[in-house]
Amino acid sequence: MELEGKKVVIPVENMFNTHEFWYPYYRLKEAGCEVVVMGSGSAETYTGKPGTEITVDVSADQVSASEFDGIVIPGGYAPDIMRRYPKMVQIVRDLHENGKIVAAICHAGWMLASAEILKGKSVTSFFAIKDDLVHAGANWVDQEVVVDGNLITSRTPDDLPAFMKAVIRGEMRIAFINVVPSGGPEIAN
Repeated sequence: MELEGKKVVIPVENMFNTHEFWYPYYRLKEAGCEVVVMGSGSAETYTGKPGTEITVDVSADQVSASEFDGIVIPGGYAPDIMRRYPKMVQIVRDLHENGKIVAAICHAGWMLASAEILKGKSVTSFFAIKDDLVHAGANWVDQEVVVDGNLITSRTPDDLPAFMKAVIRGEMRIAFINVVPSGGPEIAN
């Protein structure tokens, strides 16, 4: 299994996109990764859209970025709620600064903007938050997945297969190289 021994956190809040949570959750587990579901601390159970509930393993105040090899942030409207919790934003920033994989799909780009990690980075997202990402200093492109260093982004649930291939490939690259080149975006196939 490609990611055996790796530990990735998936943050949630109310209104998370269920596809963008469950698909990465099971793909990471299938690859041998330990997956930790983290809430903001406002509840133990969060409701996604269209109504699926998830009970978290930990709250953001109970963990540190140093415990994880990466983060996969699902979209929906949850990222707008998540970014109101400084500890959740700090975990994203710390993982990014430590060269760990930071993956965001759909509206999850809001968390990247709040973590202030987008300046000079090429990213994609759901088109409705393009302006938010551009104003945060990103170069926004319309592609199914964009990889820029340790940052991996995708647009919508339709992009999940390409997104998760890039996430798994990225986790493996960091595990074996432990240095992520910073440069222009890669197009993950």
